[in-house]
Parts: sequence; C-alpha cells; structure tokens
Amino acid sequence: MKTIAIVQARMASSRLPGKVLRDLGGRPMIDFLLARLAAARQLDAIVLATSTDPRDDELAAHVAGLGHHVARGSQDDVLDRYYQAARNQQADIVVRVTGDCPLMDSAVVDRAVAAFKAGDVDYASNVAPPTFPDGIDIEVFSFGALERAWNETRDTHDREHVTPYIRGSGKFRTLNVAHDSDESAQRWTVDEFEDLEVVRAVVAHFAPRTDFGWEDVLALSRQQPELFAANRHLIRNEGSAMGSGQKLWKRAKRAIPGGNMLLSKRAEMFLPDQWPAYFSKTKGCRVWDMDGRELIDMSIMGVGTNTLGYGHPEVDAAVMDVIAKGNMSTLNAPEEVYLAERLIELHPWADMVRFARSGGEANAIAIRIARAASGRDKVAICGYHGWHDWYLAANLGDDETLAGHLLPGLAPNGVPQHLRGSVLPFNYNRFDELLALVDAHDIGVIKMEVSRNRGPENGFLDKIRKLATERNIVLIFDECTSGFRQTFGGLHKLYGVEPDMAIFGKTLGNGYAITATIGRREVMQAAQSTFISSTFWTERIGSAAGLATLEVMARTRSWETITAIGSDIRGRWQSLADKHGLKINHWGLPALCGFTFVSDRANEYKTLITQEMLAKGYLAGDAVYACIDHTPDVIEGFFDALDPIFATIASCEDGRDVTTLLHGPVAHERFKRLN
Repeated sequence: MKTIAIVQARMASSRLPGKVLRDLGGRPMIDFLLARLAAARQLDAIVLATSTDPRDDELAAHVAGLGHHVARGSQDDVLDRYYQAARNQQADIVVRVTGDCPLMDSAVVDRAVAAFKAGDVDYASNVAPPTFPDGIDIEVFSFGALERAWNETRDTHDREHVTPYIRGSGKFRTLNVAHDSDESAQRWTVDEFEDLEVVRAVVAHFAPRTDFGWEDVLALSRQQPELFAANRHLIRNEGSAMGSGQKLWKRAKRAIPGGNMLLSKRAEMFLPDQWPAYFSKTKGCRVWDMDGRELIDMSIMGVGTNTLGYGHPEVDAAVMDVIAKGNMSTLNAPEEVYLAERLIELHPWADMVRFARSGGEANAIAIRIARAASGRDKVAICGYHGWHDWYLAANLGDDETLAGHLLPGLAPNGVPQHLRGSVLPFNYNRFDELLALVDAHDIGVIKMEVSRNRGPENGFLDKIRKLATERNIVLIFDECTSGFRQTFGGLHKLYGVEPDMAIFGKTLGNGYAITATIGRREVMQAAQSTFISSTFWTERIGSAAGLATLEVMARTRSWETITAIGSDIRGRWQSLADKHGLKINHWGLPALCGFTFVSDRANEYKTLITQEMLAKGYLAGDAVYACIDHTPDVIEGFFDALDPIFATIASCEDGRDVTTLLHGPVAHERFKRLN
C-alpha cells in the first residue's frame, strides 16, 4: 500500500505571513521540516500541497527544487487540495502534516502509520485527544475516507481543515495514539512570531544536529524552560476557532502600535479575542467581515461617520466621478470653494471656512487661529477635542487637579511639560467654574462641545456667549460629533447661540475624510498671520463627498430621521430594562445614544451583550449611532435578539456569575464620558 505524506503550506498565513520560508537554523523552515519528515521509514513519498495563489509560486518552486512532488489547488478548500494531490499520487494511505510543525519527529510518524495499519481503521491520529506537544500532531487516514469526506461535506470549516468531518461525523472508524503522559500543553508549532522565537532557540541549542527527537526537546523544556517562555501565553489550536479578522488583528499589533490608528475601533474595546476587527465590504447598515459573514451594525457606524448609511449611492457616485477626473493637481479643487459657500449659507453668522481631513486636525486649526486672533495662549475647555499636544496639556497635572479628573485614560506622555496650565477644563453646565477660570487666568479661548450627554441648563450657553463677548474671548463650538445630527448644521442652531468659530467632522462626508472649521471673518483672517498648511487638505474627494452628503441630507432631512430612530431605540432600551427589572442610565445625543447598567458589573454586561449579539449576527454593545438605514424591521430584529440577553443579565444581578458566560476577556473601558 502506497503511503504518502501531504504537507500543507502556503505563504499567505493569516498570523505570520511567509513563515514556511523564514530562516530556521540557516535554512528555510520548510526545508527543516521536510528533511526530518524524510527520515520516516513508513513513507513512500512526500508531497507539498500548496495553493494556486501567485504568492505561493516561490514556495512551490523552492520545494520542487529540493526534489519533492508539489501539488497546487484551492487556497481555501484544503480538503479538495488534499484529495487531488492524493489521487494524482495514487495514494492508499495519506499522512497529514502541516507546514508549521518543523520539529515533527519521524519516529512519531512511523508509530502513527504503524498503528493505523494494525488497527484496521479509517483514521488514526495523536490529536483526539492530544497528549503530544502542539507541533508534533500527526493524522493518518485511508484514501477512501478522504474521498468520502471530499464527496459528502460542504461545510466551510470541514473543507478548510481537511479532517473534521472524518473525526466528527461518526461515519468512520478512528484510533488515537497516546503518549504515556499528557504533554499537550507544550507548544512547538509556528503560528505566531513568538512561536518562531521558541523553535529557533530549540534548533540553535541542538545545532549542528537536526535529527534530535521530540523527547529530546521535551527534556530541554524542563532543563531550560526560559527557552520556551516566549509563546507560553498562546493557546493550542486557537487559530481554528479564530476568524480571519482576529488573526489579522494579532498581526496588526506586531506591526502597528496599538494595532490601529483609532482607540475607539480597537478590538479590545468591544470583545477581546473574538471581535472580527476588519471588514471586507459595507452597505447601508450592514458590514461583511473578512470571512464574508454579514453583520448588522447596531454599534458606532464608522464611529459616527455614516448617518446616510454605508456606501450611499449618490455620495459614492460623486466621489467616483472626481476619482475618474483626478483627485490631486498642481491647481486647486473647485469643490472646496463650493463646499465653503454652502457651509456659510447654512451658518449665516460665519464668513469663512478652512478645511482639513480629520477632527483632531480641525481642532488644532481652530485653536491656532483663535489664539492668533485673541493674542492670548490660555484655553478653557469643556469636552473631548482630540489628541494634539494643545489639548492633552489639560492632563499635565497631578491626581488632585487634572489627571484622573476630566480626562482619565488620555495619558499626556510626550506632551511638553511647559504646556502645563495652558489648557484649563471646566464641567458642562457649571458656568461658575468657567467664570472662576476666566477671573483667575488670562483666558483667550473658550472651546467646548455644545452638548454631549445632556443639554444646557439655566441659560448656560447664553451666559458663555455673553462672557466671551464681554471679555473679548474667542468662543469655539466643537461640533465634530454633534453636527448635522439634530439640525441641518451645528447643534448650536437648536439652542440659538452663535459662536465665533465652529468645527464639523464625522458626518460631513458620510465616511469620506473632510472636516471644516468655520468662523467670523475677523477671527478667521488670523489664519493668515500664522502658518497652517497641509498637502492633502487640498485633495478633491473630501470636498466632493461633503457637497453630495449635504445635498442628500437636505433632501431627506436625515437629521430628523436619525434623531427619531435614536429616540425610539432609547425608549426601547428602557422598556427592556423595566421588563427585566434592570436599572440603566442613558447618555449621548438621541442619534448617538447609549446606556450603562447601574451595576458594578456594567462592563462585563456590556461585553456579554457584544458577545451574544455577535453570535446572532449583530455588531452591538451599549451604544447605537443611528443612520437612515436603521429601518423599523432592523430595529425590531435587534430588540428581539437583545431581549433574552437582558434576561440573562437580570439572572446575573440575582447571583449568577457573569464571568462564566464570557468566552474571553472583558472589554476595555472607555475613558470617562465627559459631561
């Protein structure tokens, strides 16, 4: 009977790309594995089974150059890849080996094949249950079993991982090869960079020998455990349960500080170790992850950027038109003039506009202009205004003053200490705090959100406007978040208070990067007395998207729709809480609504909601940023899915341990919501 080992390997590994050709003891890792495997006496041939993806051309050519057979097939249907390779080789018995197990021991291979032949079974392995180290995994099965699985299962998981159907369907005779002691906690496979560190340390220890056995490595792990410390935190076979987005997130954190560019979109903020993290496409209020799973976004909708839904056809068409015509040029884009005029039309108190591409930039622009206009450096703030030095200077204090007060979680490391005292916070609806700051300091700028969690009380905004006018202070309303959600323009229009400057972002381009700082001419002209300039603020896509977005908003009165949607969601959250005897606090504007359980376990409950709703096909938590595509049927389905989770939380409030229900760590907490 012909016995062949089929080694599956490819270059496009989700967590460690190109790993099979990475250096291991002075040669590619795949060479090391194949050389050790070739020592097995029970094998008649070794075949590399890789994909037809062009990225695997180098791997295929390299292994063929070593004198081994190479079979190429589907990238995702690995079961088909195995079947075709085995059939072409006229195999009777197939030995499955993965290319990420360079320490595979030929003696273990021979033992497994011998057990298979002697056991009169369809399948034999040392992984059901595992007692050998991870990385010494071997599976042996008949060609007949492989062919039957190939014919019968269409399950994506079965076809990606080759043997689950044979092992789990109950249709095959199976046998497990066990070691005397359970060593399955040892991790010698290579899925992550830390794994590669461990395997390299092992190979270096035994060099120049390459024929060491797995029990030699086991003895080394007990003699020098420090060589094996790097990957000790990793979980056996976690890759089989991880989606493509989770795997890519792990890669991202090695290449990008924090994993991405925005704290609010980090996987740990939602569902550590389980969040899909990346999308392949979007439309309306739906997101498809990298595995093609469709999810309904009942969460933060691009962090509040897409009030018209993802991929609005009119906005996208405007963007595609300017892409076709050209996005950048030595000359300027006319759309920025048209957009500036439209924003001034919507805000008659304003005369001039400056554009940027992010909220942090717009806030920094506004502060620079306002300081130049007032001739004074100190700024009084209320709210969240981005990441730049000027703002984080508010946290250059001790625990009794600023740090840990308004903005915990926003560390000022890297912000020059000499900026301490230049930015002074006050609380919303506390005019007395602001007045005290103005009386005690030479304040030149007041910068604040119009509203975040509740509206103004006792003429708060009117008093600030009057104070700013009397003291010749530039008043800036930061409407990056609030703009175009409750009115067609700034939220300040709802309260009838006009600032000297206002900032818009997020909603202005419906997902395309465009932010605007608008203001009175006498203030904005100060931009000419300082230096504010950036190449990509002049690109065309943002302003074209802004014009199209405003046109759709005006026609559909989108701000009314999303406010009504958010108000309905808030009311239904409360009804659900009342139904199950839970107490919740509400926060945010109606179109940016959220809630918090009144409980010491609030963050665990939020994590549980995210976990359970993800399983039901929703991106969800304790907040919904409304868009016009959150239609009644979508909302109805959302609350039908949420109801039993609230019931579970009620049982936890009655004594059930919520941590036993969580499949991973608790989500990280946001920094304190500002009033």
